[in-house]
Amino acid sequence: MILGYSSLYSADDCERALPDVDAARRMFAERNSDIPARLAAIVARIGADARALDAVTLATARLGLRHGSFGSDFHDYHNENHIMEIAERRLGHLLDTLNSPMGVLEYSALLLFAACHDLRQREPYDVPGPVGGNEAASLSEAFRILDRCGFDRQHDRPLYVALELMIAGSTFDASPSPPPDPHGGELASVAGGALARGLGLWLDAEVGAWRIDPDARRGERLGRVAADLDTANVGEDFPLFCESALRLCREREMRSGRDLKKPESAAPVLGFLAPGQLHYFFDLHSFCSREGEHAFGPQKLANAERLRFSSGALSKRFARNPASNGAAVISAFKEIKALG
Repeated sequence: MILGYSSLYSADDCERALPDVDAARRMFAERNSDIPARLAAIVARIGADARALDAVTLATARLGLRHGSFGSDFHDYHNENHIMEIAERRLGHLLDTLNSPMGVLEYSALLLFAACHDLRQREPYDVPGPVGGNEAASLSEAFRILDRCGFDRQHDRPLYVALELMIAGSTFDASPSPPPDPHGGELASVAGGALARGLGLWLDAEVGAWRIDPDARRGERLGRVAADLDTANVGEDFPLFCESALRLCREREMRSGRDLKKPESAAPVLGFLAPGQLHYFFDLHSFCSREGEHAFGPQKLANAERLRFSSGALSKRFARNPASNGAAVISAFKEIKALG
């Protein structure tokens, strides 16, 4: 389509184990999962067709098997529950707060984004440019899922292009934003945070004609909305924000090979849960769309002082007596979160 990543990443064992939606539904049924019924309710609400339900069901099953509750490589954050929190709670809240309703195509694309944007998490190489390897591989698999579920790359091009740009735009740069570059123009201002915020600027340089393509313009706009759904933990009830931070922290330590019961995990866990959350909330995160800010901005404002209190209290707790391990930091974080 627009970026040309869809042929760069091939199917893995998980994709071969669940080749179609029938296999996905059998896996859910064998485990008495309520996920298919919950996805069907969302599809009914937005008025999407049966193909969309098949696609989100297959994608959710794939992530559940690859990194979730149904496989052997469990990731605390990037699993089937992350799909459901975006598809049910966050997308539902967005729909409740929209000033101007979107169309079925847009709603379907946002739901497919929820299911497909984190399909791959262990890709060993990136693509050139700012799009991450996990995101490029995820959109490649997402295209194959759409193909398998009855979508057509020519007839349904608007959906493919939208999903491509949405997943690419979800790439999140957690490094500190550099100071403005007087020779770099606007591009310097989009470093850090979600790529969606500066996706249009990057497309201007890499895909010069995208602005005259209505499918690409729609995809770029939806990419900003999708990024706000993906990072909407900042604008949810404070306990939910803290719970998502803990899940990501545990996954980060697992991926780094650190045991939370060992002393070497203490410093990185404290860094992530105290100054790291402040950096994410105040420096890296910013809303990319009017819709996202309208839906989640008020609660983000309400969370700001609670986060300052809890992060400060956590740092102070271990200022004189360092934590014995990461588990001790997590226990303190849970206690302070309740007080905040």
